[in-house]
Amino acid sequence: MKGIMNANEKNLQTVQMIVHKEILSFKEALIYLDVSESTLYKLTANKAIEFTKPNGGKIYFKKLELDNWMLQNESKSKRASEEEVFNHLKRNGHGKKTN
Repeated sequence: MKGIMNANEKNLQTVQMIVHKEILSFKEALIYLDVSESTLYKLTANKAIEFTKPNGGKIYFKKLELDNWMLQNESKSKRASEEEVFNHLKRNGHGKKTN
């Protein structure tokens, strides 16, 4: 049981450290994104996610870029979509009522 507590404490410390960093290592990015190594390697190989590789060595990520990647292809709720259409029609004068 003590080993489990130590592992949980270590994971908590790692997560707390990641929260305060702007640049993440590959391993930290795995934790932050909650993806497998193969998924992250594929994303970098396909240039689907931005990264840096100083001196051709280890891969690093800006946390802001990881956030942007996670938030792409946002799926809006039905209510938000309807509101967007209403506002568009209102701006363009097509939402006029007829008597």
